[in-house]
Amino acid sequence: MKLARTLQLDISDENVFEKPAPSGEWAISGGFEFSNWTEADLKGKARQAFSNGWYSIESGGRASFVGVCNITHAELEQLRRTLAQTFVDHYGAPDFEAAYPVACEEIDQMRSMCEDFEDNTLLMVSRTLTELGVEETYRSQAPQDASLEAFAVHGSVD
Repeated sequence: MKLARTLQLDISDENVFEKPAPSGEWAISGGFEFSNWTEADLKGKARQAFSNGWYSIESGGRASFVGVCNITHAELEQLRRTLAQTFVDHYGAPDFEAAYPVACEEIDQMRSMCEDFEDNTLLMVSRTLTELGVEETYRSQAPQDASLEAFAVHGSVD
């Protein structure tokens, strides 16, 4: 199974996002955060998060780049639970039971996309606001010589 981790290839995310995600956190598109936005919401750092920020499940931060890598079943289940609780705590879900299937769907969409790429492939997201809502497009950069292990820690140290 594959998912993606946030990457900070330089310090630019520190300057452009209100809450930058540290390298190595599990990420999804996070377009749900912008579902009710209008042009009036697209200002400053919020505009940058909307335009090209991946969402870190662990910190709720944003990153410009993510890298595809393997994920364990245990890690995946923990992410589902974390995201479901985030939906309750920060996005108005009525309870964990209602939020959990939505969290699973969000993560599974990202997981499905990542399965099409080699490990260490870099992914970028681009969003536009249309009359029908948020439109997302994705770009990829094939792996280079360096592996993600140079940027992100995978699995447990136990």
